[in-house]
Amino acid sequence: MYKITIDPGICSFPIIVKAESDDMQHVKLHISTGCSSIQQAAKELEEVDAYKEIFVKPDQSTTYQVLSKYVPHPSCPVYTGILKAVEVAAGLALPKDATIKVEKMD
Repeated sequence: MYKITIDPGICSFPIIVKAESDDMQHVKLHISTGCSSIQQAAKELEEVDAYKEIFVKPDQSTTYQVLSKYVPHPSCPVYTGILKAVEVAAGLALPKDATIKVEKMD
């Protein structure tokens, strides 16, 4: 099992994704957060097929389709964070941190 912590920034609702796969294809997701939008989506994202999530165009993945129904902000990093959890749990990527850093330039 892998634990992925997503810090979405200004909204201050961190998301914890626990992802596990027994067969390196079907990934069980346990998503917890204070964000009501993500809580609704989490009910529909309890298990996904990693190959159908990772090897398709973004708008064709179940993760993007479900999140798009509930998450009001397209820049929310939870889309990528959940897909990264799926990818790692299925053994399709090595577990390595990914970051988005925001800096104001003068």
